[in-house]
Amino acid sequence: MSTRKLVIAIDGPAGAGKSTIASRLASSLGYVNLESGAMYRALALKAILSGVDAASEPALLELAAHTTIELDPTPAGNRVLLDGLDVSQRIRERDVTDAASRLSTHPQVRVWMVERQRAMGAGGGVIMEGRDIGTVVFPNAEVKIFLDADPNIRANRRVTQAHAEDDPARAEKLRHDMQERDQRDATRSASPLKAADDAVHIDSSRLTIEEVIAASEALVAERLTKLS
Repeated sequence: MSTRKLVIAIDGPAGAGKSTIASRLASSLGYVNLESGAMYRALALKAILSGVDAASEPALLELAAHTTIELDPTPAGNRVLLDGLDVSQRIRERDVTDAASRLSTHPQVRVWMVERQRAMGAGGGVIMEGRDIGTVVFPNAEVKIFLDADPNIRANRRVTQAHAEDDPARAEKLRHDMQERDQRDATRSASPLKAADDAVHIDSSRLTIEEVIAASEALVAERLTKLS
C-alpha cells in the first residue's frame, strides 16, 4: 500500500455527522483534521469582539487582513487559536454560530478563507470537512465523501446534542434553525452546498458512527491501493 498522504474532503449538510467522522477518521489514519467551520467561527468571533458587523463584507475583509487562525491538533481534538489565543470553547457558542453562518455567505470572505485552508492542507495528510471542500477548496482531493442524512434525523440529532428533548420550544427552534441553514447553504451564490461529481455518497441516517468510519476507511484504503 502507498505511504502517500492523501487529502480527504468530507462535505454535507448540518447534522450529517461530518465533524464527528472527520475527527474520528483523522485519529484513525494519523491525519490532521482541518475544521473549516472552526475557521469561519474564529473569524466570526473576532468580528463580534471587534464590533464588526457580520453583514459588512468590506469590514470583514479588513479585519481578516489582520487575523491569524491556527488549528493545533491534540489527542482530544483541535485547539483553535485566534491570534494566538485558544478560543476552542468560545467559538461553539450560539452567538458565534449565528455570526459565522452570516459571515460565510460573503464571496470574498470565502476566497480569503479558501486560500488559508489550501495552504494548511498543501502537504496532504489532512481531512477537511465542510460544505464546499470537494468542490471549491480541494477539487483535486484524492478522496471525496458527501455525508448526508434524512433532514428529520439530522434535526433530531441537533436536539439531542443540545439536550433539548424536554424543552419543546427550544427543540422546535433548533429544527427551524436547521431548516433555515439548509436553505441558506443550498441557495447562496458563493459556493452553494452540493456534492462534487466524483464524491462518494454516504447516507448516515441508519448507520452507526463505526459503520460510517468503516466505509470511509475502505474508500481511503482503496485509493491508496490504486496509488501504490
